[in-house]
Amino acid sequence: MSSASVERPHEYRPLIAEANRLMERNPGNRVEVIGGQIVVSPPPDGPHGEALMDLTIPFIEAGLHGTESKVIPGIGLWLPTGAEDYAIPDLSLVDADYRDHLAENNCYDPVCFRLVLEVTSSNWKTDLRDKVKVYASAKIPVYVIVDRKHQRLHVLTGPAGDAYDSHRTCSPGETVTLPAVIGAEVALDVTRILKAGQPDAD
Repeated sequence: MSSASVERPHEYRPLIAEANRLMERNPGNRVEVIGGQIVVSPPPDGPHGEALMDLTIPFIEAGLHGTESKVIPGIGLWLPTGAEDYAIPDLSLVDADYRDHLAENNCYDPVCFRLVLEVTSSNWKTDLRDKVKVYASAKIPVYVIVDRKHQRLHVLTGPAGDAYDSHRTCSPGETVTLPAVIGAEVALDVTRILKAGQPDAD
């Protein structure tokens, strides 16, 4: 069970208000506020969703979607990096009591997150650079990136400041076992995940 969330005053948030307007006007797009900037991601393609599904299965098979934790796609994460910062990871592993940690704007306090995972799209630099900093700052124990641009899988652990102490880069042919801190042993087949996520040829 996670510790208590920090109480935050609710007030008018101009960036969040604009982000919510953009989301309403552009259904299917993901809108986040990272580093005080609004970031809009296009709707994911089919291979993005296929890779995400292939990633979800090992977590469920390991028993991580049950009474102690939940595997949830697209859940909002309230960030400590700015007054209005929040992200929406593609997939998150959270404590089962995450509902007790609602912060603002349908986002949850990072204290209940065990892992976040991103599958890159056209704005891959955000996942590989900006989100590394904000997820580390939020003390998310494990950050996994499926880097479709460079055909690699990244596992970052040990958040310290705005970086991670460990950054393992995995190539096709490898199987990577995620750290036990997430609550169970989860092994990811890098070849299978990257193959599922390969974008369609134009």
